[in-house]
Amino acid sequence: MESNKEQFNTNLEIPVEIEAVSEIEIKLDILSYLSMPIAVFLLSLSAIFIKLSETEIGSNATIFNRFWLGAVAFGLWNSIQSWQYQLSTNLPRKRESYTTNDIIYFVVLSIINIGSLLSWASSITQTSIANANLLHNLNPLFAILGGWLFFKHRFSKNFYMSFVLVLGGTIILAIQDWQLSTDNFIGDSMALLSAIFYAASLLLREHLRTKFETTKILLWSCTLGSLFTLPITLITEDRVFPYSALGWSAVIGLAILCQFVGQGLITYTLKKFSTGFVSLFLLLEPIITAMLAWLIFSERLNLINWLAFFVICLGIYLAIRERMRNPIVVKNT
Repeated sequence: MESNKEQFNTNLEIPVEIEAVSEIEIKLDILSYLSMPIAVFLLSLSAIFIKLSETEIGSNATIFNRFWLGAVAFGLWNSIQSWQYQLSTNLPRKRESYTTNDIIYFVVLSIINIGSLLSWASSITQTSIANANLLHNLNPLFAILGGWLFFKHRFSKNFYMSFVLVLGGTIILAIQDWQLSTDNFIGDSMALLSAIFYAASLLLREHLRTKFETTKILLWSCTLGSLFTLPITLITEDRVFPYSALGWSAVIGLAILCQFVGQGLITYTLKKFSTGFVSLFLLLEPIITAMLAWLIFSERLNLINWLAFFVICLGIYLAIRERMRNPIVVKNT
């Protein structure tokens, strides 16, 4: 009788555990979905901060300041987390172990991030803004291809249809000012290279998120990035740091809002979603940038712009709906 009672109680506990786990999963899912639009909005501000910063210092110095200030922010955040953990448990926080492969991944990630930022900055000066934006925004194509080749990512047909819609809307948005010229070849190539680098950076961060926290990944990335860009900055730039309050506000905003919060939220979501899905969501960035230009600078938006906005938003909505109905199976190898 006792054994039957114990078995009955055990059977009753199973659904409760499953329900608790499912509630946690749902909360994490909702948090990840909410994190992406916030991250995209903050990342869309980077162009404004870069433009303000480059009135006082060059592009390499801007990148260096972005990295070292980001490293300080992530270092302080890690210290606060360790202090809170020690207060709550009276135990020192367990240190993560790093293998040789982990260190190689972090170094490669930092180099790729630098390559992405430098090639993007270079493309803007050597081709039209429209060409640079369009080619740079092809990064979801490389993210999906890289995820399929290296991480065995598999997507449904409906997701691919959503991807085509979003990519089509992005092309519509930029095609009006597209310039096809041999004079733009180098700049166009650099913009395309920046898209490949950015997709590779997201894929590496997704791989590292299987083992490391978001702050650890970006602390390594920013620290190594600042060390690698310092000699480049010293050689190529006349001035390393801004000299006015406006200049410092620009690089601090770039480091805190774009690097610390924006890239932090994007990296956080890579624990839950695949790189292909996240990179698709990032194509909201040109819409937000155009909207800000419309509101702040009164830049005109024509019917084609609004059509492109609608197509991109529709594609992202369908991708989210497909992700919720049929979660993408991700296999990391």
